[in-house]
Amino acid sequence: MVTLTPILIEGHPFTAVTVRLPKTTLLTVSNEKGYIMCGALDVGLLNNVLADRKIIAGRAVGVKTIEQLLKAPLESVTLEAEALGIRSGMTGKEALLKML
Repeated sequence: MVTLTPILIEGHPFTAVTVRLPKTTLLTVSNEKGYIMCGALDVGLLNNVLADRKIIAGRAVGVKTIEQLLKAPLESVTLEAEALGIRSGMTGKEALLKML
C-alpha cells in the first residue's frame, strides 16, 4: 500500500510518502528541491554514481513513521545537501526547512 499525504512544516508544503512492503516500510518527505528518507536511501550511490544529478537528500535510520522521520537525527546527507547547510545530526524537520 502507498500513502501520499500533504503536510505543512512551519507553513511550508511538503509531501509525505509511505510505502508498505513485506517486512519493511519506505518513508520519504519531499518538496520540489529535495527530500529526507528512511534507512533505505543509499547516500553513497547518490554522491558517487548519480553525482551529476546533484540530489539534495538526507537519511535517517531506525524510523518507522513519518513523524519519527521528521524528529530523527539524520545519519547521512548528500554533498548537495551539505552545500545548503544540511548536516548529519540535524533533525529531518530542520533539514527540510533548509530545502526551501
